[in-house]
Amino acid sequence: MGQTLRPTKFKDVDLSDKFFDSLKAQYQEFSDWFLKKAAEPVYVIDDDGGKGIRGFLYIKVETGEIIDVQPPLPAKRRLKVGTLKVNAKGTKLGERIIKRIFDHAILEDVSEIYVTVFDTHASLINLFKRYGFEQKGVKTTPNGEELVLLRSFETLANDIVKDYPLMQTSGKSKWLLAIKPEFHTDLLPDSILKTEDRASEADVPHTNSIHKVYIAGLSLNRMKRGDLVVIYRTTDIQGKAYYRSVATSVCVVEETYARKYFKDADAFVAFAKDHSVFGEQQLRDRYADGKPLYIAKLTYNAAFVKRPNRGALLDIGITTQPKWDLRALSDAQFSSILELGKVDASLPPRTHSRSSVSTTF
Repeated sequence: MGQTLRPTKFKDVDLSDKFFDSLKAQYQEFSDWFLKKAAEPVYVIDDDGGKGIRGFLYIKVETGEIIDVQPPLPAKRRLKVGTLKVNAKGTKLGERIIKRIFDHAILEDVSEIYVTVFDTHASLINLFKRYGFEQKGVKTTPNGEELVLLRSFETLANDIVKDYPLMQTSGKSKWLLAIKPEFHTDLLPDSILKTEDRASEADVPHTNSIHKVYIAGLSLNRMKRGDLVVIYRTTDIQGKAYYRSVATSVCVVEETYARKYFKDADAFVAFAKDHSVFGEQQLRDRYADGKPLYIAKLTYNAAFVKRPNRGALLDIGITTQPKWDLRALSDAQFSSILELGKVDASLPPRTHSRSSVSTTF
């Protein structure tokens, strides 16, 4: 399967696909609006086998006052999601789309995201609210009344999930956490390397999710909720770590556990299955093997634009060995890695007043 969210243009999307029937029914002007957008970019999620459409996402930047909602929103740089629909089929595609919206919000340096959504879409509203959207008003149209949900990128709610992808860095411990290459892209698809096969990005829950479960034999309990974690992909060619072991992404620790936390294999599988690279039987076998077992749940906040290799890390004083798993970083080392990785400086929150991001489904 190819990339989950495929960029294209409105004119290259089949408006007659049955996927759009519900949108046409809910918004009487939908077809005319769609045709007027012919040259504009959009994301499409193809159904299995490429036959038909499974998801659709349209987002744009706005800068003016929003006067068609009550109360009106003052002029500000916002991201609006004009249309979003997805048939998730039990996977985490909703999370994947939320992540892509946030990626664009950071890239476009917006203050807010906003979305209008009918209150009948309870699961969608809950998804937005989980990631920090708050109801700020209503929008009344001939189609009915929609809720206005907004998300700020200027201050923190001091909640790891509601603040996502922003990171609270002050006073938090920082870590370098290794992951083997055979698991890396499967767990962290936005951090794929140029040497890896993009077709390996399968549409399964752990690939699409914002939340990741890392399973190891070494103790992860040194990491605490809110700690920052740089993911380090170890070399795929023995003896080439200097060039091929690379830092690829940054995550935030949600929670860490040892085997004893889970009362039985069923509890362990239920916790890990949607967010781990391992299948259910592999998880059961791992729980039962008697070897040390530790689990970290992380939010996947940003993929690096540049991937500093072991050589670059050595240059900034991180004396890694080719084979290691968890290593503490100083604040200065962490900042240097983010700078080398060209992670957007807005990921740590800005200091001015809170604002929102606008996204519409």
